[in-house]
Amino acid sequence: MKVNLQPALNDGNLDANQLNSQRQLGISISAIAETQDRHVPLNLCLILDHSGSMNGRSLETVKKAANRLVDRLNPGDRLSVVVFDHRAKVLVPSQSVENPEKIKQQINRLAADGGTAIDEGLRLGIEELAKGKKDTVSQAFLLTDGENEHGDNNRCLKFAQLAASYNLTLNTLGFGDNWNQDVLEKIADAGLGTLSYIQKPEQAVEEFNRLFSRIQTVGLTNAYLLFSLMPYVRLAELKPIAQVSPDTIELPLQQEADGRFAVRLGDLMKDAERVILANIYLGQLPTGEQAIANVQVRYDDPAANKVGLVTPNIPVYAHVVKNYQADPNPQVQQSILALAKYRQTQLAETKLQQGDRSGAATMLQTAAKTALQMGDTGAATVLQTSATQLQSGGDLSESDRKKTRIVSKTVLQDTPPQ
Repeated sequence: MKVNLQPALNDGNLDANQLNSQRQLGISISAIAETQDRHVPLNLCLILDHSGSMNGRSLETVKKAANRLVDRLNPGDRLSVVVFDHRAKVLVPSQSVENPEKIKQQINRLAADGGTAIDEGLRLGIEELAKGKKDTVSQAFLLTDGENEHGDNNRCLKFAQLAASYNLTLNTLGFGDNWNQDVLEKIADAGLGTLSYIQKPEQAVEEFNRLFSRIQTVGLTNAYLLFSLMPYVRLAELKPIAQVSPDTIELPLQQEADGRFAVRLGDLMKDAERVILANIYLGQLPTGEQAIANVQVRYDDPAANKVGLVTPNIPVYAHVVKNYQADPNPQVQQSILALAKYRQTQLAETKLQQGDRSGAATMLQTAAKTALQMGDTGAATVLQTSATQLQSGGDLSESDRKKTRIVSKTVLQDTPPQ
């Protein structure tokens, strides 16, 4: 397995007469499969809400979705199942999948009862997942339909950060309309996973399958983007780094002992881009090709049982000219629009929380126009519908709010009824 690493500026030309310039550095990263690569076992943990509100069709469809995943696991893959109501327990301890029918029997005995304690479920799930993380792709699916009424949301975030330090990826699935989107998004973002919205019970199987197919494409783990900037180049002070694909996430930045910046990427999928966007400022430069940065990826290759591998350093150049003409890069421009769509929607939510309905509607309209510029018509429709609802004096339903948040981060998955 190798890494494909491609940096590009949104505009490769710089004006030699400008004292300061701003540029966006887009960095595309993916794993490249090779013919001799062996299968990397999966290490999956299902963390499932079985509180009283999941009673009936909701829990039955979740059990069906979980059983379908059990059937898709290969011998040698690992599975654990943690369930929670107002307490949490390990239903299926971390184990190699040798007897799938016995595992499904345990899942099928699950009944709905009690309240909701997400943090305890997350804690036990991380413990079970950590037991099988050596030389595997380790991910969790956390599903809930409610608020963390018997738990502590700050504790959830701390557990998510702990999972990231263990090289574990957390995906969250909000079921129905009454879950806390802020909490589930923060867990998924910290765990570098994805936030999914299961609006109707019949969508559970399809959404589980979609996420499972995605983790099957993971080839490399524990990846970090490392980059250094030349003395005349600096990062923006506010929100300098974001991931824009496959989901939009504001990423924290840390500094290595050698002075380079490091951004945790987590798992890299085969032939599927992880796109990072850095906001940089450049001082005045002499004409000609000028190196402005170096980028590199550090990663683990579980198929080869190797850790701490690094790609060659790749320099990033700007073309400094006296007679400036823009040289835009279409791919990076798309990334800029994706980040703008996300941030405009976030601003709309903030305004709505402050009671500024008119301001929120205006920002949602702006985000809808940005989505249209990207060609993301699904997001444009959702965002404009929410804006129109506010302009007409109506309120956004919980479903509207959740769809709005999801389409701001990624492309909404419309799942057909099963």
